[in-house]
Amino acid sequence: MINGDGLYLVAGLALLLGAVLPRLLSRYAVSAPIAFLGGGMLLGLVVDRSHLSPIAEPELTKHLAELTVIIALMGVGLAIDRPISLLHWGVTWRLLFIAMPAGVAALTGVGWLLGLAPATALLIAAVLAPTDPVLASDVQVGGPTTGEDAELDEEDEVRFALTSEAGLNDGLAAPLVYLAVFLATKSLSPVEWIAWDVVGKTVIGVAVGFGAGWLLGRMTFSAQAHSLRLADSREPVLALAMTLGVYGLTEVLHGYGFIAVFVAALTLRAAERSHDFHNELHDFIGELEHILTWGVLLLLGVAVTAGLLAPLTWTGVLIGVLLVVVVRPIVGRLSLVRSGLSRTEAWATAAFGVRGVSSIYYLAAVGIHFHEELPWLWATVGFTVVLSVVVHGVAATPLMRMLDLRRDRSS
Repeated sequence: MINGDGLYLVAGLALLLGAVLPRLLSRYAVSAPIAFLGGGMLLGLVVDRSHLSPIAEPELTKHLAELTVIIALMGVGLAIDRPISLLHWGVTWRLLFIAMPAGVAALTGVGWLLGLAPATALLIAAVLAPTDPVLASDVQVGGPTTGEDAELDEEDEVRFALTSEAGLNDGLAAPLVYLAVFLATKSLSPVEWIAWDVVGKTVIGVAVGFGAGWLLGRMTFSAQAHSLRLADSREPVLALAMTLGVYGLTEVLHGYGFIAVFVAALTLRAAERSHDFHNELHDFIGELEHILTWGVLLLLGVAVTAGLLAPLTWTGVLIGVLLVVVVRPIVGRLSLVRSGLSRTEAWATAAFGVRGVSSIYYLAAVGIHFHEELPWLWATVGFTVVLSVVVHGVAATPLMRMLDLRRDRSS
């Protein structure tokens, strides 16, 4: 088994692989996440796996997943050109406020019918509710448009819908996760849950995100003092500072940090849409996101080799399969009826609800309240994430190419 200094060699080889894989696989229906997951499983055969388990190291798992998600949310927010509005984000609102609650309700019902306790059924459904901003890069918008075309909306409604949905539903899934905890512990009344966990924390997240994004946007692009105008000094570390600062402040105030980071990124993007500094911020945060994503996937692969899926039952398998290939596609498609998308676009948007790092974070954060079911919960979440990475990773490239070709022919 490799340990100690040998891990530096493994880390170096993994990063080198991460630099080569995206180009190597660009022509094939195999995504980089699939390769990293497989590489982690192979790596698990040669490294010391005793401490590389989310059950053994819940705090490490939580913070690594947490950091990866907030970095990804900043990148997603900076990539979106379209100003936020009720009208132009109509598909997004449908996915957030119809598809996600309906999917959680349906999967909770499935779990209950399969014999799970109500709180456990709700927890597994809520933990698996958010679509992932980390692993869904193949079906998201490419990056900010600056210069003369900065005010143009994204023409690809599928990519825009999946990007904006992933940016917001990580935070909006939190009340449902905490509702499962409350059912298990009976720690709050329904009124307290609605007033604080649904409304209060969301409002704090939106307010802090908007306020911080507005202030930093003014300072970055139009500060009177040249030394404070970071767009002139070209300091892309602003994106990281903003991510950590906004998330930390929101969490200190007991709000939803995931929502705050995404809103802050959107607000900064709106401060001066045409400035090419947005590209530098997005590229910088994108590199950090890639490194963290590679690490998470490698560790997940190692954990799978170490026996993460050993407690998996047919109930867990059925829940994972139904979510990926039945529940999300159907509730997503129903939510998009009369949305203006073509039939193919609507089905593609509904089907690509990638599950990933967000689910790992939520289970690591609240799993302590479900101690007896924890091995099964991790096995089910791990199986579902692996299934989603494989299914969506294989399907993403050919399907998005098909949609691009249809769009080019119709234009």
